[in-house]
Amino acid sequence: MEEKIYSSKKKLNNKKVVYVALILIVIYVMYAIFLLTNEQAKVFTIEKSKLYLEETNIGYVVRNEKVIKGENYKNGMEQIKTEGEKVSVNESVFRYYSQNENELKQKISELDSQIQKAMQENENIYTLLDVKNIENQIDQKVVELNKLTDNSKINEYKKEISELVYKKAKIVGENSKQGSYLKDLINQRAKLETSLNSGAEYVKAPMSGIVSYRVDGLEDSLTVNNLDSLTEEYLNNLNLKTGKIVATSDECGKIIDNFSCYIVTTSDTEQAKTAKIGDKVKVRISTNSEIDAKITNIKQESEDKYLLVLEINKGISELSNYRKISFDLIWLSYTGFKVPNQAIVEKDGLTYVVRKRAGYETKVLVKISQINKKDVKNEKYTIIRNYKSDELQELGWTTKEINSYKGIALYDEIIINPDVSKIE
Repeated sequence: MEEKIYSSKKKLNNKKVVYVALILIVIYVMYAIFLLTNEQAKVFTIEKSKLYLEETNIGYVVRNEKVIKGENYKNGMEQIKTEGEKVSVNESVFRYYSQNENELKQKISELDSQIQKAMQENENIYTLLDVKNIENQIDQKVVELNKLTDNSKINEYKKEISELVYKKAKIVGENSKQGSYLKDLINQRAKLETSLNSGAEYVKAPMSGIVSYRVDGLEDSLTVNNLDSLTEEYLNNLNLKTGKIVATSDECGKIIDNFSCYIVTTSDTEQAKTAKIGDKVKVRISTNSEIDAKITNIKQESEDKYLLVLEINKGISELSNYRKISFDLIWLSYTGFKVPNQAIVEKDGLTYVVRKRAGYETKVLVKISQINKKDVKNEKYTIIRNYKSDELQELGWTTKEINSYKGIALYDEIIINPDVSKIE
């Protein structure tokens, strides 16, 4: 009986030993992983990348634009120039239909059919050189027409084809036995064409620029002439929806200056407080492309908020679709050796990083890159560079010390939160 109890106790003790051993192994593995990850977390590999100092804002688009509208806007309009197309001064942009346009077009179409039929009965005339040339032009226009998707361009090509057919009909009429009949049809068509054109109102561009049919009624209140008087309260009271596309008008259009437009925004950042007129920044709109911009107006709205006017010279055609947008205001954009702020140590007015190479740690003197005498850094990262020889000479370094200077290089590993004693 005692032997059985002793055997049971022995087995129990053996199990405890195994459990304890397993627990110790698990603790050791976890500790090893901790040490490994902790050691990796202290090292940062230097790469060349871009550093941004930016903020996301709401902006109002202000353009130098002129609304154009004729007297017969209730008749409906036909676009001659498409959305975003450039025009010159006095160039026709669109036209209003005449009151009986559909009826006139129907009669012209019927006459075209009669003219075509009459020409087909005089195939021997097609041997004329002028007729052949016109036929070739018509064939070419038809091929190009089949490739078009823009309605205004399609209508333009159809009109050109119709004019070529009319020209061909005149030549055939003058050289055929049925010349008098064809001439009569052609004269009837010419009268109808004259009536059609005389009844239409053509609206021309008062200035050169980009054509747009997106008119929102703010063209006369949000202008480049009143940028100085704009306030945050006024802009908010417009009750515009961010990112909403301005609807296309079927009564009027406008011409937009294609050289520049403006984004009006407010900011309470430190960068806005210290900004100056003429400062260059960048903006990023929906396309994710960065556009150069310049601050042209600054107005203090409150104790810690400023209204900024940014002038841009690109992306104007895209912005013509909107009045209120969300965009990124990029105060700083710089490419270089980007390192965490925790990897930088300052001592006696100089900046160092601690490089780890082949198991050895070495302090390296580096310089913080600057733009307009301001350090290139944000809340997380800083752009650093190596010292130049003349800069080291100004610090009092000897020629020997300068020649032995080994700055940082691409893919160097530096220590995050380095031990201050290592740079003593």
